[in-house]
Amino acid sequence: MKDFDLSEFENKVLLVTGGTGTFGNAVIKRFLTTGIKEIRVFSRDEKKQDDMRRFYKNYKLKFYLGDVRDIESVRKAMRGVDYVFHAAALKQVPSCEFFPMEALKTNIFGTENVLTAAIEYGVRKVICLSTDKAVYPINAMGMSKALMEKVIRAKSRQVDPEKTTICITRYGNVMASRGSVIPLFIRQIKSGQPLTITNPKMTRYLMTIEEAVELVLFAFEHGDPGDIFVKKAPASTIGDLAQALKELFNADNEIRIIGIRHGEKMHETLLTKEEHIVSEDLGDFFRVPMDKRDLYYEKYFEEGEMDLSRYYDYTSENTTRLDLEGTKQKLLECEYVRQQLSTKEYSEPSF
Repeated sequence: MKDFDLSEFENKVLLVTGGTGTFGNAVIKRFLTTGIKEIRVFSRDEKKQDDMRRFYKNYKLKFYLGDVRDIESVRKAMRGVDYVFHAAALKQVPSCEFFPMEALKTNIFGTENVLTAAIEYGVRKVICLSTDKAVYPINAMGMSKALMEKVIRAKSRQVDPEKTTICITRYGNVMASRGSVIPLFIRQIKSGQPLTITNPKMTRYLMTIEEAVELVLFAFEHGDPGDIFVKKAPASTIGDLAQALKELFNADNEIRIIGIRHGEKMHETLLTKEEHIVSEDLGDFFRVPMDKRDLYYEKYFEEGEMDLSRYYDYTSENTTRLDLEGTKQKLLECEYVRQQLSTKEYSEPSF
């Protein structure tokens, strides 16, 4: 785990929207032992909030029941906040394919509400979480997230950066997040069922939840208005991922190919070549600055674009590809996988 200077959070109030999810719990674990004054968990799930209240039993945690679609409930949670990590979203690709208007309401209008309230209350920094599925989107979830990014960048142009800085993080699959494939495979292994995979050659980025939090903290430290930050991540084929889990659990389950689900891609993209050409390589991260030109294009008429042919999309197909052993080692970085290896009983990812 990387060390970050968290002194800026000393005696400050942090709001995490969608705070009952995997990311919210990881943030809480990272910050509870620091000098932060208060962490506000905003979500619409009263059961998860009650579970978290009982689990953490910490006076620094405050829970706000509400929905990002309802700006008045957002305003109530935003009053007195210094910083916001905006993680609330509809993320399940097949669900959003069948209910695209719900994705629009939460991911686009909900984000607009969060940003509007943050600006109204003078929040100093807002970090919004996006996804690789927002790049060249082919599904409703990705399309809503792509438009969410446009909303964020448009909003960041309209606000005084001396008062509020808004930027974006974009990342791929977080291992063992709720609803992801790793818990599914482990449940199938432990129950003796076939491992159902879509296509063995499909590739996906692999990132721990701790790395996702580190990306947000890096954006917090280095972000200018409208920046997009991407963490470089290795990838694995779904076939190798399933086989790696079988070997880690000493299992001999059948692997059954079921075909690609609604709205899925063979490979995911974190940076387009157009973004790559203007990005800043910061070692473990890319920074994509916002295009600060206005609508008066005539004054840029004589400025040509750089040669795109020398650049490429940054995808799960051309990033560092983990082999079977590398995939197993990456899986062992995941706390949930290690926990499941220590017991015969299956359990869903939790706090």
